[in-house]
Order: sequence, then structure tokens, then C-alpha cells
Amino acid sequence: MAQKRLSTRRIREVLRLKAESPLTDQQIADSVRCARSTVQECLRRARQAGLAWPLPAEFDDAALAAALYPTQARATYPVPDFAQVESELRRKGVTRKLPWREYRDVHADGCGYSAFCPDFDAWRTTRDPVMRIEHRAGEKVLVDYAGLTVPVVDPRTGATEPAQAFVAAPGASHSIYAEATVSQSTPTGWARTCAGSRSWAAFRT
Repeated sequence: MAQKRLSTRRIREVLRLKAESPLTDQQIADSVRCARSTVQECLRRARQAGLAWPLPAEFDDAALAAALYPTQARATYPVPDFAQVESELRRKGVTRKLPWREYRDVHADGCGYSAFCPDFDAWRTTRDPVMRIEHRAGEKVLVDYAGLTVPVVDPRTGATEPAQAFVAAPGASHSIYAEATVSQSTPTGWARTCAGSRSWAAFRT
């Protein structure tokens, strides 16, 4: 069975962690959320291509993909309309799975979701300028509200209320912390959550 191909963003993270940290291949796999064998295949391809971290500044995502997968066969499935996909993703609440499912409704022989995402990422590198930011572990946490509310059942009364989804992510990690709060205002939202008043259990994804 062929190894799953990582996105170029995760390939860079694998190479960085292997060069700059004492993590084992399994720990690196846990960090980037893939199988250990996928990490090992990525590192093997990098060695064969003569690549080492840090990569040259001019080595963009397209060059990295070409270096690691030089003989990869061209896709034989219908190419999605990624310009339309990008437009749909600007709509609130739309994730990549929705345009992929619409694509498969039209092309039953189209690519799977695991190929759709990296193909879309590769297409975007040819369209938009990218500012890449390196985050040091433990340096900062990025926080925001998700925008859409989620229905939450109060375990004490059984009443359903719309809740604001507070989301936090460490800059150097793929971990996500999310918690439902009463509102986005400090008195009724985060402060009341910390005080244990009308808060709901946190969850990780």
C-alpha cells in the first residue's frame, strides 16, 4: 500500500522537527498527525533528493513537491475547479469537504478527499503570495471565536442554548483547544467560564 503523501506544509514541519528537535519518528508523526511510516517515507525521499533543513529560502512549495515526488504519475481523474472551490471557502461555515462532495456528485470517478486537499494546496501556491511565519514552541497562542454558534444542552435544565465557540491554537503546534461560552463578552463569556458559571466542558480536536 502506497504511503500517504503529506502536504508541503507538513513536509516542512517533519524536516524541521527532525533537524531541530530530539523527537523520535513516532513523536514527529504524532505532532503532524500522520503515521510513523509516512514520516519515515518523507525523510527517505528527502535524503534521496539531497535535502536538509533549513531549506533554501527560494525553495517554494512547488519545488519541494517536485524534489520529493519527481516521478509521481500525473492525475488521471478530472481536475476540480479550484478557483470555484476557493470562492466557496470564503463563505461562512464552508469547509473543504463540502466542495469536494459537490465535485464527486458531478465526477463519480474523481479524486478522493485525501488527494483533493493536497492538490488544492498545490494549486493555491501558484495563485497567491504566501507569507510564511515560523512560530517557536511555547512562544504564543492564537485565539479567536469560530464565528458560528453551536447548540449546547444545559445538563441542569435540559434547555438548548446557542453558544459561542472559543478556539485557541499554539502557534508551533497542530493542537486545537475549543470551548463553548455563553457569549463573546468578558463578563458573560470567558470570565464566567473561568468562574465555572454556565460553562460547558472543553474538548480537543
